[in-house]
Amino acid sequence: MKRVTKIEGNNDSKKKLRVAAYCRVSTASEEQRISLAAQKVHYENYIKANQEWELAGLYYDEGISGTKKENRDGLLSLIADCGKGKIDFIMTKSISRFCRNTTDCLELVRKLLEWNVCIEFEKENLNTGTMESEWMLSILSSLAESESVSISENEKWSIQKKFQNGTYIISYPPYGYKNVEGEMVIVLEQAEVVKGIFADTLAGKSPHAMAKELAEKGVPTKRGGTWTSGTILAILRNEKYTGDVMFQKTYTDSRFNRHINYGEQNQYLMQGHHEPIVSHEMFHQANEVVKQRGREKGNGTDTGKYQNRYGFSGRIQCGECGGKWKRRIHYKPSGSYVAWCCSQHIAAKQSCSMKYMTDEAVKAAFLTMMNKLIFAQQTVLRPLQKSLKGLDDKDRVLKIQDYERRLEKNREQRQVLTSLMAGGYLEPALFNKESNVLTREAEMLKQEKGNLIHAVKGNKARVDALEKLLRFTAKKKRVTEFDEEVFRAYVDKSVVLSRSEILFELKCGLNLKERLVD
Repeated sequence: MKRVTKIEGNNDSKKKLRVAAYCRVSTASEEQRISLAAQKVHYENYIKANQEWELAGLYYDEGISGTKKENRDGLLSLIADCGKGKIDFIMTKSISRFCRNTTDCLELVRKLLEWNVCIEFEKENLNTGTMESEWMLSILSSLAESESVSISENEKWSIQKKFQNGTYIISYPPYGYKNVEGEMVIVLEQAEVVKGIFADTLAGKSPHAMAKELAEKGVPTKRGGTWTSGTILAILRNEKYTGDVMFQKTYTDSRFNRHINYGEQNQYLMQGHHEPIVSHEMFHQANEVVKQRGREKGNGTDTGKYQNRYGFSGRIQCGECGGKWKRRIHYKPSGSYVAWCCSQHIAAKQSCSMKYMTDEAVKAAFLTMMNKLIFAQQTVLRPLQKSLKGLDDKDRVLKIQDYERRLEKNREQRQVLTSLMAGGYLEPALFNKESNVLTREAEMLKQEKGNLIHAVKGNKARVDALEKLLRFTAKKKRVTEFDEEVFRAYVDKSVVLSRSEILFELKCGLNLKERLVD
């Protein structure tokens, strides 16, 4: 007996539009990578929010120029997938992000339209699927092709005018100063450090010795980094400490590459720009000392060989006073041994009571900690990895994107202002007033964006460090010998809590205590 089974049709299975997004940033810096991440999160959320759309992929290029399509693997991959019929619709931020070359832009758009693939350019509010002709796209892409050059030339003109009339604002003053409403104002505590550097130089102290002393005292640098000979020399050579400013020490060429200005471009010296920290006489005398020392030692610039001579150098901190620990040789009738001592205790025992510990004790404690991590990889490191990856950076990335939009609007406003000034439609006084307002707003936005980027970078750095540690522990059954490179790779710093206990602060964010046994 024949049997017929009815199969009900699904009327709800309407085919969704397969939508892809293309993003690009022109440099490979960490900040630009986060900007790229912001664009990707934006498009992912935007596409998934539309019930009639299906995410067909996020394509991107980073660290490259947008003038030639042949240089962009992400774009070429997108076009290839369109040719294979995997994509129906493309979203991108602007024509300049997609293609700055007019010929390439029109060629790609025509090819995509032949495959029934349309593109939406958000900034220009342009959808190639609804255009009656290519005329508008041709004009817009031509403008995009010359956008970088025109903006750059107008910015250069504006900046040079500010150089000439002395209204240029130094947004990031050197150590010893801060920016207060466009003015360079002395930071008293930092200024004392600067005066000390110049005075010590005239007294014969080397940059290496000064950097070491400042680091041991825990004096913070401008950006919270480490004092080095190079940092000291940069301070000694900076004319801003005399109250003068030399504008255009560097310049950007037609290909947007930055160079030191050795006379190729005009420079502008403005005297009495701000309050000095040292006199002109002291500045010149100190620089003569630096030059003489350089002549005596060749070029006198190779300071790297003095840094981090030992595995623990700069990575052991006193838990009592916060001072850095120094390596010393202790002598006994039975022989000598290496020890680490608090610099404050060495200078004055009454300022810190923490006594020395042996080099071997620290190494043994580190080996014990690493072997515990190898043993407890699944119970300690894996859960931490899951926790770190669970931290959602999407909200911060979207906020970064919002700041980028506001910065872009700020740049456009400054561009219009500069064009009006260049055309003679704006009085210099009004131009300077409005330009300064926009510049201060831009600096505020950059600061807020920078804070968010720092937070995102910090989480990413911990994740990367943890994954590196996991790879190391997965390959080892046990470590029996101390390796300086391994210590530097995974430990940010060590804090001596007592003569019997040390805390290792790992780069992945873990803080682990171990016993010290002499």
